Amino acid sequence: MSKRPHEDLKVWRMAMEVVNEIYELTKKFPMNEKYGLVIQMRRSAISIPSNIAEGASRHSKSEFVQFLYIARGSLSELETELLISLKQGYISSKRCKTIMDKTDSVGKMLTSLIKRMDKG
Repeated sequence: MSKRPHEDLKVWRMAMEVVNEIYELTKKFPMNEKYGLVIQMRRSAISIPSNIAEGASRHSKSEFVQFLYIARGSLSELETELLISLKQGYISSKRCKTIMDKTDSVGKMLTSLIKRMDKG
């Protein structure tokens, strides 16, 4: 078992992978997006594992679930920003689909974890 409870969560680990993907992806965006879409996508991506980690450190299940919902909202923001990037021609449809497949997996894991926490 790890020192930090969130590190044992598969959803947190996968969300961290998404963060790395977004950083790599946005390095290639046009300079005029440096303080626009790039920073927004990075913030949305970072917010996902950060909220999972913060929730996992809370002492009540209801607080944990609240942070999982926030992570879910950040995931939706990121998916929207990926589609905007695609429409602006900053990423290919193949690259967009690859990342969206990962965000779909994270979303399903978040939903499943929320349901388990709500039952227990």
